[in-house]
Amino acid sequence: MRVGVVALQGDVSEHVDALKKAISERGEKGEVVTIKHSGIAPTCNALVLPGGESTTLGHLLVYEGIADEIKKAALDGVPIMGTCAGLILMAKSGEGQVQKTRQYLLSLMDTTVNRNAFGRQRESFETKLDVSVFDSPYIAIFIRAPAIVKYGEDVKTLAKIDDYVVAAEQGNLMALAFHPELTDDLRFHHHFLDKVS
Repeated sequence: MRVGVVALQGDVSEHVDALKKAISERGEKGEVVTIKHSGIAPTCNALVLPGGESTTLGHLLVYEGIADEIKKAALDGVPIMGTCAGLILMAKSGEGQVQKTRQYLLSLMDTTVNRNAFGRQRESFETKLDVSVFDSPYIAIFIRAPAIVKYGEDVKTLAKIDDYVVAAEQGNLMALAFHPELTDDLRFHHHFLDKVS
């Protein structure tokens, strides 16, 4: 197992640590590598798009030649997890700020996102989520979080807050509006790694 974490900006080291711990807990052999330029993503059999500033991340993905590699990986069935800004980048379309800033999107998932669904940095929060694939609530950390506001019939919702979808998957793809790497609860990382053949 070789998991690549896009390392252009954001919570990179936290994701690397969480993935290493999850792989170890599973008793599997694997490595976690960081992706800072083109040529690395195609060597991985799972990819993670971490949080950060989505506009900057989108620009850097294109500039470094990583965007097309991620798109090809998605088409090839490689599991991809996007958290916070990663959820935005994986979407096909966006409302409000996404349109206003002409945000670059990878267009991987059949979703429409609201980039600032839960407000600004000061409105960050923790909450208990009922997750359809877990048997007990998950404490999720939201930091200037986005949300999915529309989705296609192939998208499976995993968790919602009111009318906002905050966790979803579509085949080999998983998008989370929160930061699973900032908690000791590794169930989402395990759920993601379950997709790796």
